[in-house]
Amino acid sequence: MIKKYVLTGLLIGIIANATGIFFYILIFSNLGLEATIINAKQNDYLGKIIALGAILNFFPFFVFLKKNQIYHARGVLLATVLMAIVIVITKFI
Repeated sequence: MIKKYVLTGLLIGIIANATGIFFYILIFSNLGLEATIINAKQNDYLGKIIALGAILNFFPFFVFLKKNQIYHARGVLLATVLMAIVIVITKFI
């Protein structure tokens, strides 16, 4: 049962991060979604966009803590750590 809650929090964290990336590109980029991601990868700032998207993980994390759903919050935290690993991988590869 605990694994289900952590997995749910992980999925919510990944969706929140993807939504944050989408909104960042929508608001601050003159290019489309695909062109911005390709440009970010070529110019080595894709990790920064992913990190800015991860800011949106604060909202579900604190909502889960407020509702005393600790395992959901752990899943969101796990998604944030996963995004940090993705940033490190994109930075050095």
